[in-house]
Amino acid sequence: MSLPTLLSQHIVRRPQRIALLQHIAEQGSITRAAKSAGLSYKAAWDAIDELNNLAQKPLVERSVGGKGGGGARLTREGERVLRLYQKLQVLQAQVLEAAEDASDLDLLGRLMLRTSARNQLHGTVMAIEAQGRNDRIQLQLAEDLSIDAQITHDSTLRLELQIGTGVVALIKAGWLELSAPEHNATPGDNCLQGLIEEILDAEDGPSEVRISLPNGQTLCALAEPLHLKTHGLTADKPVLVHFAPSNILLGTPL
Repeated sequence: MSLPTLLSQHIVRRPQRIALLQHIAEQGSITRAAKSAGLSYKAAWDAIDELNNLAQKPLVERSVGGKGGGGARLTREGERVLRLYQKLQVLQAQVLEAAEDASDLDLLGRLMLRTSARNQLHGTVMAIEAQGRNDRIQLQLAEDLSIDAQITHDSTLRLELQIGTGVVALIKAGWLELSAPEHNATPGDNCLQGLIEEILDAEDGPSEVRISLPNGQTLCALAEPLHLKTHGLTADKPVLVHFAPSNILLGTPL
């Protein structure tokens, strides 16, 4: 799935999220940019995480400390994507003008991918290994990180997967397990090491844990406060994220 395809989907379905890049460039602060974009602080960071993950290279980087308590700015890739977004806005206006009927736009909207999965990681198929009725799909993420997904062979055929195919890996936050770095994951599971950026406690239920990976992508996991305390997992501490290959859903462009 190409970057223009991914961004065009966001423009049609979630214009605020991609337009957030413009506000960050102008404001230099997530708090001020979120307010300008009409988003909550949390929604703004969720949007940035999703855009960073789908683009592979980080679009926004956060600076900590300094006058005003830190801020945020677009990376060089973020500036390039913003220019692309501005060009796509012009194309979108042309599409709206060319649409023969309002129902045409509704049809296009229904065809765009929407998912409840919090984690959406762009990757490329590097290997396909047959395992009975299932296939184990090795995906390369940004900066040479890799994960394995397990899907049925029928799904491999239906998605027309082959070496080099670009896909989006969808992983629900509740499917991720967290542990201290010294603990071993279940054999055969995916295991990624990251750094806990933030823990958002809920009034009732599991906490939301934002984890930055070495390649700049971000994962969101759900964990019970007692589990975090038992494993000594707090903000700015390293963490192991493990999950079964069968808990990854794969998507490709239509």
